[in-house]
Amino acid sequence: MKSGKLKSGEFATMEAIRKKTAYLVIVSEDASDNTRKQFSDKCKYYNVPIVFFGDMESLGHAIGKDVRTSLAITDLGLSESLRKNLLAEEIGGGNVNGKN
Repeated sequence: MKSGKLKSGEFATMEAIRKKTAYLVIVSEDASDNTRKQFSDKCKYYNVPIVFFGDMESLGHAIGKDVRTSLAITDLGLSESLRKNLLAEEIGGGNVNGKN
């Protein structure tokens, strides 16, 4: 968060997707069905990988903030590293979608 390589919250995440600055979107698994569909559709349209992972509280805690439903990673190297780590977690039950 301090490095400025991610955006958090629904509005900022959606803006990063639309501006094509998001390389990876992370949405909490406990987000509402409407929110999940909205981000899925937008990421599919803009060809941005999306990951459904963790809960709102843990996403916020991971970046030193309160509850967060979504995060947009805006750095290519960081997004690739996170995707690799999250793919490893998928074996344990996470749900990762997007480009290979």
